[in-house]
Amino acid sequence: MLVTTLTSFLGPFMISSVNVALPAIQTDLNLTAVQLSWIATAYLLAVTVVVLPAGKIADIHGRKKVFTAGLTIYTLASTAMVLAHSAVWLLTCRALQGVGAGLFITTGMAILTSIFPPHKRGRVIGIYVAAVYVGLSVGPFVGGAMIQQFGWRSIFLIMLPLGAGSVAITLAYLRGEWADQAGQRLDIIGSLIYTIAILTLVYGASELPSWPGMILVLVGLVGLITFFHQQQRAAQPLFEFSLFTTNRTFTFSSLAALLNYSATFAVTFLMSLYLQYFKGMSPRSAGTLLMIQPVVMAVFSPLAGRLSDRIEPRLLASAGMATTVVGMLVFSQLHPSRNDLVGIGCNLVLLGLGFALFTSPNTNAIMGSVTKEHYGIASGVVATMRLMGQMVSMTTATVVLALLVGHEPIGPANLDRFLQSIRTVFLASALFCTVGVFCSLFRGRLRQQ
Repeated sequence: MLVTTLTSFLGPFMISSVNVALPAIQTDLNLTAVQLSWIATAYLLAVTVVVLPAGKIADIHGRKKVFTAGLTIYTLASTAMVLAHSAVWLLTCRALQGVGAGLFITTGMAILTSIFPPHKRGRVIGIYVAAVYVGLSVGPFVGGAMIQQFGWRSIFLIMLPLGAGSVAITLAYLRGEWADQAGQRLDIIGSLIYTIAILTLVYGASELPSWPGMILVLVGLVGLITFFHQQQRAAQPLFEFSLFTTNRTFTFSSLAALLNYSATFAVTFLMSLYLQYFKGMSPRSAGTLLMIQPVVMAVFSPLAGRLSDRIEPRLLASAGMATTVVGMLVFSQLHPSRNDLVGIGCNLVLLGLGFALFTSPNTNAIMGSVTKEHYGIASGVVATMRLMGQMVSMTTATVVLALLVGHEPIGPANLDRFLQSIRTVFLASALFCTVGVFCSLFRGRLRQQ
C-alpha cells in the first residue's frame, strides 16, 4: 500500500505542476497555443499507447519488474527535461515520461487488487485514488511557488529525488512477485496495430480541420477497428474484448470512466491559463486557487471508496457524474469582467466532490467485476479508460484552440477567441458527462467476486 500509493502521487503531481508552468514555458521556449497543449497531450498519448501492452507484459513476466522499470524511466526522463531548450526536446522527454508512467500506473492497481480481499477493495482503492488527488492538489501550490522562485525547470528537477526515492523504496520493501499468466506470449502484432492507430488518431485530431488531419483521423479509426478484429482471432490477445461482450458491469463502468475523464481532465489546463491571462494571477496564486478541487477529491475519495463496499457503486458514481455536469455548465459561463474568484472556488469544490463520488466507486466496480486472472487486464483497462478520456479531453481542447485561436501564441490580440475556446470546451464536457450519467446508471448491480 505504501509503495503503490507513493508512486500514484508522482504522476498527478507532475501533471498539475506543469499546468501551472505553461505560461512560463511558452514565454521561455516561444511556443504556440497548440504546442502548449501538446505538453500535456504528448504525455497522455505515450501513457495510453503503453498501458495495454504493459498490463499484459506484467501479467506474464511479473508486475513488480514492470512497476520498477516504469519508475526508473519516469525519473530519468523527468531529469532530462531540465535541459530542454526547444519544443522538440521538451515534447520528446514528456513522451518518455509517459512511457515510464504507463508502466507503473497499470501495475500499481493490479498489485493492490492482488493483495487485498474483496471486502476491503473499495477502501484500498479509495486511499490509492486519494494519493492521486493529493498529488494534484500539492502540484499547483508547490509547483507554482517553485516556478516563481526558481523557474519552470525546477519542477522537473525535483522529480530526481522523488523518483529515485520511490525506486529505492520499491526495491527494498515490495516483496514477492505477481505473474498470473506466466508462460503466455505478448501479442506483438496487436501491440503494433494499437500503437499506430492511437498515434495517427490523436496527431490527426490535433491537425484538424486540414485535409492531412482528416486523413490521419480516418486511418486511426480504421486501425482501431482492425485491432478489434485482430484481437478476436489472436490466440493470446493483448486485450480481452470478451470482457466487454460478456460483462455488463465491466463494460458500462469502463465507458462511464472514459466519458468522465473526457469531460474533466482539461479543467486544470484551461483554468490555469484563464486565471493567469484573464485575471492576472501569478503562477503561485493560480496554483493555490486550483488546489481547492483536488483537496476536496483527496478528502472525499477514501469515504466514497468505503461507501462503495456497502452501497451500490453505480448510485454513488452516477451522483458524482451528475454533480460534475452542473460544475461544467457553470464554467461554460466564465467572463473576465466579473469579480468571480469566490464563485470559481465554490465551483471547484463542487467539481471536486463530483469527481470523488465517481472515481473510487467506479474503479471498485470495474476491479470487482472480474476474476483474479484478469486483474492485470482490468487494471490496464482502468488506466486506459482514464488516459484515453484524458487524451480525448486534451484533444478536444487542442482542436478547439486550433480552430478558434490558430497556431499562434496566446496574447492580447486573440484573448476574445481564447475565451470562446474555453467556453466551448466546457460545454462539450457537460455533454460528455450527461451521457456518462446514463452509462453509469445502466451498468446494473455489482457482484463481488
